[in-house]
Amino acid sequence: MDGDLGDFLRSRRARIRPEEVGLPSHGRRRVPGLRREEVAQLAGVSVDYYIRLEQGRGPAVSDAVLDAVARVLRLDDTEHAYLRAVARPRRSAGRPSAPRVRPGVRALLDSMERTPAFVLDQRMDVLAWNPLADAVFGYGRTGPEGRSIPRHVFLDPGSRDFYPEWSAVAVQCVAHLRMLAGHHQDDRRLTALVGELSLKSEDFRRLWADHPVRECAYGVKRIQHPVAGSLTFPYETLAVSADPDQTLLVYTPEAGSETEERLRLLASWKAAPVRTTP
Repeated sequence: MDGDLGDFLRSRRARIRPEEVGLPSHGRRRVPGLRREEVAQLAGVSVDYYIRLEQGRGPAVSDAVLDAVARVLRLDDTEHAYLRAVARPRRSAGRPSAPRVRPGVRALLDSMERTPAFVLDQRMDVLAWNPLADAVFGYGRTGPEGRSIPRHVFLDPGSRDFYPEWSAVAVQCVAHLRMLAGHHQDDRRLTALVGELSLKSEDFRRLWADHPVRECAYGVKRIQHPVAGSLTFPYETLAVSADPDQTLLVYTPEAGSETEERLRLLASWKAAPVRTTP
């Protein structure tokens, strides 16, 4: 994804005021935030070197330089890892094979009878799910397009009713997708997904341009289910160790909550084996 490194660095320069890092502001500025020469000065590199880095045409950059730039721009751990990924992209040896969920992971999903759970790939496509995830999200009743979380959030008009806090969900989705894109820059399908969403969704295009980067490892998701009503899920994201491009998401309702009771009703209506993508 050409331009990601420069766009990211410029977006992070813009959010830092000179006085926050001990520099005089010198009155009104043409652009907000730090100038490139100021970042270079604070990071201990030449202005020319930093400009070439921001333009993506510099030599192989060292960890020390990236760490210094991350310190100056006050990047958090996820943003720092993203900077390293886009500054030194790794190219795969060949065409990636189609993702497959191992039988052991499918069995694990099937054993989770009281919690919706599903497996995501590096494009945020749902690869496999258990019966409760089907009951909540309808993965078994839709095609591959409907099992793409970014497409559902930004291209399905019903998502704004499904997620009462849609704006927060949208930011979270873009931030996580941006992080994945930084680590999988040679994934053509991921690049195509970003292009499709940018063309079809003004909201996605605006959020993507802001360069949010975040790993959504845990949190709380609120859903307005068409049958069960309001559902609130604390969730955790777990790495599938043997398949580094896959993650397991588990939505666990609080014990004794209305969500837990409503899930019991959904479970009684939906008793089916775990499903996977064709």
